[in-house]
Parts: sequence; C-alpha cells; structure tokens
Amino acid sequence: PLLCYNTFKVGDIMNIKAAIFDMDGTLVDSLMLWDIIWSDFGKKYLNDSSFKPSTEDDKKMRTMTLADAMVLVHEKYGLGNSSSELLEYVNGILVDFYAEKVELKSGVKEFLEYCKAKGVKMCIASATVTELIELAVKHCGLEDMFLEIFSCGSIGKGKDEPDIFLMAQEFIGEQLEQTWVFEDSLTAIETASKIGMPTVGVYDRFSYGQEQMRALATEYIAQDETFLKLIGKF
Repeated sequence: PLLCYNTFKVGDIMNIKAAIFDMDGTLVDSLMLWDIIWSDFGKKYLNDSSFKPSTEDDKKMRTMTLADAMVLVHEKYGLGNSSSELLEYVNGILVDFYAEKVELKSGVKEFLEYCKAKGVKMCIASATVTELIELAVKHCGLEDMFLEIFSCGSIGKGKDEPDIFLMAQEFIGEQLEQTWVFEDSLTAIETASKIGMPTVGVYDRFSYGQEQMRALATEYIAQDETFLKLIGKF
C-alpha cells in the first residue's frame, strides 16, 4: 500500500535521525543490581540481608549519580562510616557485573544494527559512570555503535533535569524533534518530553511508573515486546 506521508505527525519514528539511549534497564538488563546492592549493604552493615530503602528513596536513587545516591544512603540510613566508603564498596560490585555478567535486553543488538545501517546517529546518556558504561559496551560487543557516551556523573546533574539530553543532542547535531530518547525511567521520559524530544518508553520489571510512561511516551515497548517492534515503523 502507498504511504500517505502527510499523515505522520512531528516526532513520528520514521523521521528519526538520531537516538539517545539510556543504558540500565533500556539497553541492558541490569536494574536488579540495586536489589543486590541493598541486600549486600544489609548483610555488611546491619546483619540483615532484607534491608531496602523506602520505595520513594529507591525510586529516586535509580536516576541519581551513584555518588549522590551513596550520600543519601549514608545520611538517611546511617550505613557505613562515610558515603565514600559506600561508594568504594559498590564500585567493586559494579565493575565485576558490567565487565563479566551484564546482558543485552532482547532485540537490542538487532535494533542497533538496523539503526546503524539506516544512518541513525546514536549515543548513550546514562546515570551510570562512564567507566562502567564502557565496560558494559565492550562486554556486549557494541563498541562500534555509539558516537559518544554521556554520563550524569560527569556533568553533575541527574535526568530530572534536561542537561544530559541537550548535551547529547547538541553533540549529535540533529533537531530536537528528530532526536529520540529511549528510556525505562518515567522521570527521564518526563524530562525529555518537556523539552520537545520524542521518546520511546521501555518496560523494565524493576522500573517504576510503567503505566504513566506508556501514556506519556511517543512509543512504548511493553513487557511482552522487544525493540524489534519498532523496526516495522521506520
């Protein structure tokens, strides 16, 4: 059938020129790491492996820089002698995970290869520190996919503010409405949407606010779907 091009709205994914991908929970299946961290913290500092911060704090920390998250844990829950001690302990857990164990979510590799073949400019924008992102990218065989890696830790602001998305978009050099943001975080989807960027919400079993994300995002990849859902829309 013939396509009626004038029916496509601004932000339709067939017009994608660039893509900004979150890493944890979007490209890779890794957000269970937080539950591992809380359990290890509980065992180490409280002799209680069932330790977990409040739902509100847990939700907040998943989009913060790791250093800021450890400040919150130390100050609010009294764990460790300092936030830097907690950060050092967590980093050991993370390096091992990202270098040796992390796995791509289903359909991600094929989707990235498809985008690259179509000339879509791609980068990563993550709350995870750059060194860990690079370990994951190497472990998953994605070294040739991304033009640049941006980390909230490097700019000192989380995804509740638009800085990291604007920085990535400026680097890529495409228009806001043609630069898509792929995220599993409702907070990040809200931030990108507010500045006029089209978004793809990605279901992750460890992420909060999935129903709100489904309603807000330009496109949504549900629990029983993969990134391959989008290929037919290009």
